[in-house]
Amino acid sequence: MQTHIVPVGFDYDRLIAPLVREQLDVDRVILLEGAVGSEANVEYSRNLAEKLEKDYRNLLGAETERVVVADVYDYDEAFEQAFALINAELDSGCEVWVNVSAMPRTVSFAFATAAHSIMVEREGDRERIHTYHTVPEKYLETELAEELRKQVELLEDLEAGKGVDDRVDERLSTALDLLDEFDERGTTIGAKEIDGSHIVELPVASFSNVKPFEKVILFTLGEHGEFESVSELAQALARDMGEEYTDSFRSKVIYNVDRLGPGGKGYIEQEAHGKSHRTKLSRIGALWVRAHSAEDRETERP
Repeated sequence: MQTHIVPVGFDYDRLIAPLVREQLDVDRVILLEGAVGSEANVEYSRNLAEKLEKDYRNLLGAETERVVVADVYDYDEAFEQAFALINAELDSGCEVWVNVSAMPRTVSFAFATAAHSIMVEREGDRERIHTYHTVPEKYLETELAEELRKQVELLEDLEAGKGVDDRVDERLSTALDLLDEFDERGTTIGAKEIDGSHIVELPVASFSNVKPFEKVILFTLGEHGEFESVSELAQALARDMGEEYTDSFRSKVIYNVDRLGPGGKGYIEQEAHGKSHRTKLSRIGALWVRAHSAEDRETERP
C-alpha cells in the first residue's frame, strides 16, 4: 500500500504527472490545502485540490483525503502535523511518499524534515519513507510576461491613433507597472515578517536515534523550560523519576546532556553562566518534544 502526501500550492502537473508517467501504484493520497493567504490564492489552491482529487481517483484509482494546513507559514505546526500524518500512515502498514514540489516552502521543508526525523527514529521503516521533488518542464512566468508585453504593444498601437476609451489607458498603465515589477524583482515582491523576523531558520534533525534516558531529559526540558545548571536539571529529573540524587546520577545526566548538546545530536542548547551552563531545548529539540505525545513519554521512562 502506497500513500502519497501532497501539499497543494499553485502546481498541477508536478503533483500528478510523475505518478502517471512512472506508473506508480498509488493507493491513497492526502492532499494538503493551505488556509492562509489572499482570498484569490486560497480559492485557486482549493479549486486545484478539487481537480487533483478527481484526477487521482479517475486516473490512478486512489482513495483521496483533503487536509487543511491552518497556517502555511507556521513551520512548527506544519512539522507537528507532518510528523503525525507520516507516522499514522506507517503504523497502518503503508509506504509513504512525500511530494515537496508545491505549497509554500515553509510547509514543504517542514514535511521533508519531519520525514527525515522519522527515518532516524524508525530505522526499520526507513525504506518505506520517501521524500521527493519534481522539476517542471518549464515555468510559465516568463511566458506570461512575454504575452503581457505583446498586449502592451497592442494597447500602445490602439492608443496611438484611435480614439479609445479609458479602459485601454488603465489596462496599459497596469500592464506596464506589472512588467516593471517583474523585470526588477522577478516573480515575488517584498519579504514577509514572521514572528518578528524576516528569516525563518529551518532546523536539521539528528542522524542518531534518541535513547530512552535521553527522551526523559528532553521531555523534562520541554515541561520545565530552561534550567540554570545541569545540576538543577539532574535534581528535577531525580524528583520526577523517584530516584536518589547522587553524584553517580548527576554524572549520568551530564553525560547524556553532552550527547544531546551541540557537539552531539543537537537537541539541547547550553550557555555558559558563571561556572554553570544554562540548559534548554534547541529548536529541533522543541520540535521533537512537540511531535511526541505525553503517552510516548510514559512508555519511554527507564
